[in-house]
Amino acid sequence: MMNKARFFFRSAGFASKILILLVVSFACGAAQNNVPQLTAAEWQADLVFLAETMPKQHPNLFRRMKREDFDAAVKQFHDQIPSLSEDEINVGFMKIVAMVKDGHTSVFPRNFFSRGIYPLRFYLYKDGLFVQKAAPEYAEAVGGRVVRIGNYSAEDALKMAGQAVFADNEMGIRENAPVLLSVPEILAGLKINDDKQNLKVVVQTGNAEKTFQVKPALNLRELLQPPANWIDSANSSKNQTPLYLKDARNIYWFEYLKEQKTLYVQENAVQNKQDEPLGAFYKRVFDFIAANPVEKFVLDLRNNDGGNNGLNRQVVIGLIKSKLDERGKLFVITGRRTFSAAQNLVSDLENYTNAIFVGEPTAGHPNHYGDARPVVLPNSKLEVHVSSVYWQDVDPRDTRSWTAPEIAVELTSEDYRSGRDPALQAIFEYVPGSSFQDIINAAQKNFAEFSGKYKAFKNDPKHRFIDTEAAMNRFGYALLQAKRVADALEVFKLNVEAYPNSANVYDSLGDALQAAGKKDEAIKAYEKALSIDPNYASSLDSLRKLKEQ
Repeated sequence: MMNKARFFFRSAGFASKILILLVVSFACGAAQNNVPQLTAAEWQADLVFLAETMPKQHPNLFRRMKREDFDAAVKQFHDQIPSLSEDEINVGFMKIVAMVKDGHTSVFPRNFFSRGIYPLRFYLYKDGLFVQKAAPEYAEAVGGRVVRIGNYSAEDALKMAGQAVFADNEMGIRENAPVLLSVPEILAGLKINDDKQNLKVVVQTGNAEKTFQVKPALNLRELLQPPANWIDSANSSKNQTPLYLKDARNIYWFEYLKEQKTLYVQENAVQNKQDEPLGAFYKRVFDFIAANPVEKFVLDLRNNDGGNNGLNRQVVIGLIKSKLDERGKLFVITGRRTFSAAQNLVSDLENYTNAIFVGEPTAGHPNHYGDARPVVLPNSKLEVHVSSVYWQDVDPRDTRSWTAPEIAVELTSEDYRSGRDPALQAIFEYVPGSSFQDIINAAQKNFAEFSGKYKAFKNDPKHRFIDTEAAMNRFGYALLQAKRVADALEVFKLNVEAYPNSANVYDSLGDALQAAGKKDEAIKAYEKALSIDPNYASSLDSLRKLKEQ
C-alpha cells in the first residue's frame, strides 16, 4: 500500500514537487536535443490522445472540474496549437493537466531547462512574494519584495503561473507557483517574459526599488538545492536558526527542549533512512518520552511532501499509546508542502488522536487521488503521470480541500529573516480550554455567553481556516433534543450568518422554526435551502409535509 509523492526520489533540503518533476524531465530526456521538431498536427494528435486516455486511467477525472469545461479547454487549445511556440504548447499541456486539480496528476515538459534556471528562489509569504535566496551576484535582491517579473506585476505573474501548477488545492499552488517563476521556458510559455536569456525583476527593499537583469544559470544542481554560496535571507541577521530550518535536509530527527519540556520531531518525508528505518526512529522517540519529563510533543510535517504511507501506522499507534495523546499535549504543524503520504498521516492523526493542528492548511485533500502511473504521448513523448488510486481516509462525504489548522499561523518575510517560528511559538502560547469544542461544552451549562464567545472565536485570525458549520449543526440539534428550542434557534441563525451559501444550515433552521411553531418562517427557510440546492432531500420532504397541513 503505497501512496507515493509523484516523484520516486526526494531532494534533500528542497521539497518542491514541481521543481523535482521538471528536473526528472530534464534528466530523463528533455535534454536530448535530437528529438525532432513536431508539426502542429502531431501536437494536436498528442492532445487528443491525452484527452481520451486520462479519463480511462484516473479514478474520477471530473471530480473537481466539469467535463464540459475540460472539453472546451481542450478544443480551444487544439485550435490554438498551430499559432503557438513550443514553449507555449508545453505550458498549454501543463494547464490542461492542472485543470484536474489533483497534485499527483502531472506532466513532464519537453525540452525545458535547456537554458538552466534563473538563480533566484521566490517564496510567497503572508506579506507578499519575496526573493528568499539567490546566487551571490544577486545578493542585493535577497530579502526584497518582488514588485515585477518580466512583463507583469508579481501578483499577476503568480496568478498566471498558478494556472500551470498541479495541485489539490490553493496551498499547493502557493507552494509551487513561485518555483515556476524561475524557469525560463515556463515564463516564455506563459508570456510573462519574452527573452529566455534575460529576466527583468524589480524588487523593493525598504522604500527603494531596484531592477535586476537576471541571467539563467546552467548548473542543474541548483534546481535540487541551492549551492552553499547562495545568499539566504534567513542568514542575513545574527539571530539563531529556528528549529524547522536547523536540519531541514535530514529526513527525520528530534530534539528535546528542556525549558519547555517539549519534544520536537521533524519528519520531512515518509521514508526509511538506510541507517535507521522510520519505525526504529519512532521507537527511540517514544522510549525517550517514556523516560523523560516530556509534557508536550510537536510533530512538524510542514515540509513533508509524502513517500510510503504504509509507514504511517507505526507512528500513529505509538502516539496513541504514549502519555501525550491528550489535547494540549500533542501538536502537529502542517503547511503548504504537507502532501500525499504526509496527508494520509495527517488524516490518521485527525481520526485517531487528540492532536491539535497548527500552521497552514495541508496541500492535500483528506480524501485524495494518488499512485500516479505514466502515460507517454505518442509523438512528443511527453510523460503524463495520472493518478490511479482513490485514497479515502475520512468520511466519504468529506469534501474538504485540505486539513485546516485549529491554530492558523502564516510565516511573514520578517519571521523568516529574523529566525522566528510563529507556529512553534503559538504552541508554546496555547491556552487549554480555548478550542471551539470547549466553547460548545461550556455553553451546555451556561448558554448566555455563547453568542459572544462564538463570534469572538470566528473573528480571531488564528481560527480563519476552521469550519464550524458541522459542529454548530450538531450542537443545535442537541439543544432541540433537549427541548431548548430558543437556544437551538439562536445557534442555527448564527450558522446561517456564517455559512449563507449552505443549503444544510437553512434546512436545519427550518427544523428549529418548525419546533418553535413558526410554520411560515420554516417554509421560507426550506425554500431558501432549495434555492441553493434544488435536490436537497430533507428540505423537499419537510416542505411537502408543511404545505399539506
